[in-house]
Amino acid sequence: MIMSSSRRDFLKKSVFTGAGLSILPLVGGADAFALTETISNGKPVFKLPELPYPNNALEPYIDARTMEIHHGKHHAAYVSNLNKAVEAMDAFPADLKTVFESIEKFPASVRNNGGGHWNHTFFWEIMRPAKENNVPTGKLAEAINKNFGSLDEFKKKFKEAAMGQFGSGWAWLIAEPNGQLSICGTPNQDNPLMSVSAKKGTPILGLDVWEHAYYLKYQNKRTDYVDGFWSIVNWDKVATLLG
Repeated sequence: MIMSSSRRDFLKKSVFTGAGLSILPLVGGADAFALTETISNGKPVFKLPELPYPNNALEPYIDARTMEIHHGKHHAAYVSNLNKAVEAMDAFPADLKTVFESIEKFPASVRNNGGGHWNHTFFWEIMRPAKENNVPTGKLAEAINKNFGSLDEFKKKFKEAAMGQFGSGWAWLIAEPNGQLSICGTPNQDNPLMSVSAKKGTPILGLDVWEHAYYLKYQNKRTDYVDGFWSIVNWDKVATLLG
């Protein structure tokens, strides 16, 4: 018997409660960055994603040792602690974006580690090995020019957000609900998807300005780290997120 595509999709998304384990479908777009592979006892189990490139691929702008520690230690710790927090709860949504929309209802362990997992998974994907003339093109370039006047002016404002974030946090380029692009910063592992964020929208570019992201190479020179970031931005991925 030939199974219809709708029937196959339904079976892929079903939870096999008898085994207590199911395959969780990956969702396209920005939601796909909050990666899980399974649901166990009705709750998601989060997984450390593999880097989309070798640890040394972003050199000389981000060194291999920093990537090794940042991904393999810091990000891994967020995933481990998030799973512990989820396991301690009676129920938990399968999608972190749903959690972020009412993050104030969840314990700090979910906010900090869920944010850390989502933010870092996003971060790895919007970087790539350096290439010459690494600039946005097409619709993305037009949107940046429309909202900020020029690419140089956008970079200036983004750097201000990155440098202006006191202590640990992130700088973001977001698409607001009205379609406008804007820049903002968030402390710690917060992001603009969270209900507690002062400015809300869908992240399409983000820069980690925690010291562990750059200190081995740049020490206290965050400004050099921010300047180097433009050489490794994956503008194709950013354009995809813009839609």
